[in-house]
Amino acid sequence: MIILKTPAEIEVMAEASRVVAEVLEIVRKEICPGVSTDDLDRLAEEAIRVRGGIPAFKGYRSYPKTLCASVNEQVVHGIPSKRKLKDGDIIGLDLGAIVGGFYGDSAVTVAVGRIPEGTAKLVQVTKEALYLGIKQAVVGNRLTDISHAVQRHVESAGYSVVTEFVGHGIGRQLHEEPQVPNYGKPGQGPRLQPGMVLAIEPMVNMGGSAVRVLEDRWTAVTADGSLSAHFEHTIAIQPSGPARVLSELTEGSA
Repeated sequence: MIILKTPAEIEVMAEASRVVAEVLEIVRKEICPGVSTDDLDRLAEEAIRVRGGIPAFKGYRSYPKTLCASVNEQVVHGIPSKRKLKDGDIIGLDLGAIVGGFYGDSAVTVAVGRIPEGTAKLVQVTKEALYLGIKQAVVGNRLTDISHAVQRHVESAGYSVVTEFVGHGIGRQLHEEPQVPNYGKPGQGPRLQPGMVLAIEPMVNMGGSAVRVLEDRWTAVTADGSLSAHFEHTIAIQPSGPARVLSELTEGSA
């Protein structure tokens, strides 16, 4: 069942999402060759707690860390470890926080040092696909209008959208209805209504769309070993006009 949020609830979610946005920016600034993903995880947890939030992922279905840190061919849910980043890597940072009983969720893919032009294009196209999806998140459209906008942009650039993992509704639970695929024909699914809050998150592979999950039962990697990028925002459908991006960093934040 889709749960519509009241304006007051959306304001609490905006605060949770602001915490996520600020912490992601703090972590992003520390990314460089030689830093470990464990270092980034510790930084993220401390920064969430200092802001009065609770790490949303730590302990969720037994996930052991605060941050999902997915490097290169890792698509999502990479578990932070002693692994040190190298020049030319890319890393997907996925983070959630709970504030006032509500969740915020966002993700960004970051370059480590200098990356090849082709890798930079993958990252840029994935980010563009997110914002094209968000542009479709308006009252009167249907859910798959978001999905189709993402898929069309990604495939026009020669890349593949991941189909095994999708975006989702979000609120008092990290994952609520509806699921938000990154693929599909337009004009299908529920009509978008004011008070719907969604986490839209394109996951894009340089090669094929297939993924597999490693023995840790969390880390998803591309089946063909190609690079993958991931961006995500928590957004709220407005009564009129464009969606409100709750997890976008505002001027002067962080």
